Amino acid sequence: SEIAAMEQELIAGGMPVEEVQSMCDLHSQVLREILVEPVPFPPLPGHPLDTFERENEAIAGVVGELRELARGRELPPDLAAWRNAYSRLADIEKHYQRKENLLFSCLERHGISGPSKVMWGKDDEVRALLSALGDTLAVDAMSADEASLVIETVLEPCLAAIEEMIVKERRILLPMSRETLTDDEWAEIWQESPRYGYCLVEPRQGYRPPPAAAPERVTELARDQAVVFPTGALSFDQLRGILGALPVDITFVDADDRVRYFSEGADRVFERSKAILGREVRHCHPPKSVHVVEEIVGSFRSGRQDVAEFWIQLKERFVHIRYFAVRDSEGGYLGTLEVTQDLTRLRGLEGERRLLEWDGEPA
Repeated sequence: SEIAAMEQELIAGGMPVEEVQSMCDLHSQVLREILVEPVPFPPLPGHPLDTFERENEAIAGVVGELRELARGRELPPDLAAWRNAYSRLADIEKHYQRKENLLFSCLERHGISGPSKVMWGKDDEVRALLSALGDTLAVDAMSADEASLVIETVLEPCLAAIEEMIVKERRILLPMSRETLTDDEWAEIWQESPRYGYCLVEPRQGYRPPPAAAPERVTELARDQAVVFPTGALSFDQLRGILGALPVDITFVDADDRVRYFSEGADRVFERSKAILGREVRHCHPPKSVHVVEEIVGSFRSGRQDVAEFWIQLKERFVHIRYFAVRDSEGGYLGTLEVTQDLTRLRGLEGERRLLEWDGEPA
């Protein structure tokens, strides 16, 4: 907790997150010998802590497997075996997604934002190293000399970064989370975790969350009442159904820069969990893109801009992302609406379709 507080204090004092991030490994390496070994705490099987720990054990196992394969560098490498181990190691994305979107969200409620700023950046470094390793292994053959170069320049830096993050989680993040989060927050993490999936292992049976407290409501809308708009009226069920049926993902950030709503479509491009509700939007993004988010929101708030858009290639998907300033009838800033759409299929449309044709079998 002292290490996390120190890094948070440096950021609060004006030090760029990237600079703190560059010192993160040094902090843990220098202090590793004096860090108190975490007190054994066997959580109930299936508790989020138990799952995070078991995932780290499984990740370490695959790291060891890749190192064992690399010891045969005097021979042409068994690329099939390397690729098999790599594909399992790439499952680490699910572990990082749950950490960044669930665990960090809950820690921030307790004023602990250092890990989300620094660790997220370190996670992205691992992602970049894993991507480079995947590109390197996408070859038909590799000589022993080429394999030695790959091991030294690509494989070993990747495995070392993964191992360093396991140490940070085991010795710093997870013990601090165990001491900080409430039973209700662990229940929330458990409830929302399936949205992101699990890394290499599945949760064990045993843990059951306490009954959820009734959520606070500003007002209660009866299901037979309607929300009246200038152009019509919709019941609660109709409104929820319409928002869920939209062929886009929407997320709304209010005028205080906190996430207040996201749609519940069946095929979201970027997964969302209820843990982000109330979270400051700057904490919902990795450090390398926070400045872009802040620039967009700032330009909307000042009235200088009303729309910002991006498009990216997400593996095989072409994704269009737009941000809109939301204003009241007098032009006052109410917040920012993010609209994300997978345009892969639409980009491929040609000609015309004038007759009714179903794209698939009825559900």
